[in-house]
Amino acid sequence: MTGTLYLVATPIGNLEDMSFRAVRVLKEADLIACEDTRTSRTLLKHYEIGTPLTSYHKFNEHEKSGELLGKLFAGQNIALITDAGMPAVSDPGAVLVRVCRDNAVPVTVIPGASASLTALALSGRDTRRFAFEGFLPADPKERRERMSFLKNETRTMILYEAPHRLGKTLAALAEALGNERPVTLCRELTKKFEESSEMTLGEAAAFYGEGAGDTSGEMTAQARGEFVLVIEGKDPKELKREEAGRWEELSVAEHVALYEEQGMSRKEAMKAAATDRGLSRRDIYQTLLKEEH
Repeated sequence: MTGTLYLVATPIGNLEDMSFRAVRVLKEADLIACEDTRTSRTLLKHYEIGTPLTSYHKFNEHEKSGELLGKLFAGQNIALITDAGMPAVSDPGAVLVRVCRDNAVPVTVIPGASASLTALALSGRDTRRFAFEGFLPADPKERRERMSFLKNETRTMILYEAPHRLGKTLAALAEALGNERPVTLCRELTKKFEESSEMTLGEAAAFYGEGAGDTSGEMTAQARGEFVLVIEGKDPKELKREEAGRWEELSVAEHVALYEEQGMSRKEAMKAAATDRGLSRRDIYQTLLKEEH
């Protein structure tokens, strides 16, 4: 009989944030795959868990997934944990889950602490709709493209960042999203010295080094521990005003043609242009007749 892969969430700071179920599953599993055996042993020792360990991290996850799949086929139950939080979410695990699903191996999740949701709840920002971005791309070009895309995101945004990159990231975000965009910076979540600070992106960039003239990329005195940034989304009304301004630069015929180039029918393009401009489709039709003759 095929074994089961258990994705087990672990504490993001406070060791007491383990669930009874998580402790039981880790004790009963045949093997625990973990991101760093040294880090995991601290947690497992605290809960007197003696299950054998094997390493599973971003540098070996492709080759190791095949090995673990073989053990699952042999009937072993395997628990996957990472250094903190939920496996497969900005941490190793997604590759193994995909391999298991492709081979009809049962996968289940033991939920628990999440840095992203903890920070979101702590921030007091809009939680009805939010976008989890994790770590921004390391490649400079991809990073700029991603920030440009986020500029008009109306949902609350959640990002992770390491302390040694925090200053540069905040400076780049302030440039892309605007100095006045509100942000909540959370660090040391669930730990004794947990902090959450509300600023604008411009203020945060200055406080953490970049705006104060520190372009070395060195970790500043304030940047300690992993950070979660909760950034307020763009005001939909402001976005609509900006879009309206862009449409004013186009004639109605150019506006409709723009949508047609995206694959819309003439009728669909006219309707979309009418919505953008706050006009009726009849108004668009009449204007098109005048502009085209």
